[in-house]
Amino acid sequence: MSQALYRKWRPQRWEEVVGQDHVIQTLRNALRSGRISHAYLFAGPRGTGKTTTARLVAKAVNCLADNSAQRPCGECKHCIAIHSGAFLDLIEIDAASNTSVDDVRDLRDKINFSPNEGRYKVYIIDEVHMLSTAAFNALLKTLEEPPEHAIFILATTEVHKIPATVLSRCQRHEFRRLPTATIRSYLTDKVQEEAIETEAAALDLIARQATGSFRDAISLLDQLASTGEVVSLAYTESVLGTATSEAVRGVVKAIFEGDLQQGMDQVHKALDQGTDPRQFARQVVQALRALLMMRMGNEDLVDVAAELRAEWEQLAAGTSVDRIATAIQAFSRAASERRATWQAALPLELALVEAAGIKDDPKVVEKPQAPDQESPASNRDPAGPATPASKASAVSPEQTSSTAGSSGFEGMLGKWQDVLQAARRRSPRVQALLNSCRPLGIEGGAFVIGFSSDLLREKMEKERNIGVAQEAFEEIYGRQLRLRCVLSRSWKRSDRAGDRLPPIEDEGMVATAIRELGGEVVDVDHWPPDQQ
Repeated sequence: MSQALYRKWRPQRWEEVVGQDHVIQTLRNALRSGRISHAYLFAGPRGTGKTTTARLVAKAVNCLADNSAQRPCGECKHCIAIHSGAFLDLIEIDAASNTSVDDVRDLRDKINFSPNEGRYKVYIIDEVHMLSTAAFNALLKTLEEPPEHAIFILATTEVHKIPATVLSRCQRHEFRRLPTATIRSYLTDKVQEEAIETEAAALDLIARQATGSFRDAISLLDQLASTGEVVSLAYTESVLGTATSEAVRGVVKAIFEGDLQQGMDQVHKALDQGTDPRQFARQVVQALRALLMMRMGNEDLVDVAAELRAEWEQLAAGTSVDRIATAIQAFSRAASERRATWQAALPLELALVEAAGIKDDPKVVEKPQAPDQESPASNRDPAGPATPASKASAVSPEQTSSTAGSSGFEGMLGKWQDVLQAARRRSPRVQALLNSCRPLGIEGGAFVIGFSSDLLREKMEKERNIGVAQEAFEEIYGRQLRLRCVLSRSWKRSDRAGDRLPPIEDEGMVATAIRELGGEVVDVDHWPPDQQ
């Protein structure tokens, strides 16, 4: 059986530990001078070297080398025994599976026995925060007054769960998450030593996916290299279920350019290729964070490929910190979504809608305008906002019953941006949903809006959202309008008066096809011009 790379590459000397110099230097100096503590607490994220460092401490205090500065030497029988797992005075306990007070009492009963072969008996308790309250209380007395030959090393990823009474009796060392550049450099050196063929871009992706954990990075590389073939970027993306950089770039650009349709296309393209939705959301958050750092002038904190840096800097310069932060919050919620859903893409779609909704001039909303129609600005009273009465006069009851191509509907489109602003004052989420729709026409006294996604349509039809939207319509148009949401991905309209699509009958076959079956109106064979 082949040995896992993370075990094969585990540091055996102080010099081999990477990225935790602040801890290693302190421990080496203390052990060299003989100042050995009876209890240590190693806290930090997973895979950052806590257990490895604990074993190095056990080696150092039991090493047979005459020069204390050379301990652990890695060559004496005690160092070799610890490396092979045969040293009787090193006791490793997994607190996750030994949580009861009886387990700790058993440890306490045996601790008074002298070491079998070394100077010290070293107890490494991993994930110590998993101990029960009673177990912590049983351990407390031993930590306070341990035998001279005993050393405790507690390791945890959740230091906030450790009782203060235990913390106060330990020498505490904080392990840090490792920078991506450090992990990448380490992997580059190791694959050369092991003659593992890899693409540099694949190592970059592995280093980013590890999120600061050395062990995760090495395990990922081990998994990818197990085939014996070249570890390519495409293969790495396929195995890890990550989206290509092009898809992430496309979504980020779509957010700030207001091109919601393009953003949706990129999301579904990534998911169709097997990308995990939550992983894709995390990648988008990572890209948005890079923009945020650049926008605030902290480019040195950004780990972005050289070919993307110029593009990211230009995009960051054209937006605001508030808009980037809103987008990050939206996709962070999608990344942390743990509830099972029959539609896996829904959290991403809603995050995209919310993020793109902060755009002041979204491309997703088309504003057709008749050739002889005045601009929206010319319809406003220069003295100030129009009153409800003046707004009502702009759309008469006769006009609201006209078809989608009538001048009444065209006039209402001229105030569509005002509707969006009114909705935003009430609910940014509703404004984002309205941004994702297309005004289609007036039918039976209802204002028809079309959505390219059935999920967005259902979200808009929720009672609270539709109520907020109707309030915004009433404020701008000065009259109550019923909103009707339909599914229509390719509703086409023409500026020619004789080439307009007809209104949709509520109970007709066309309405049923659009609303229930996802149909699309693309052409009309015959439309009797029967308009009374």
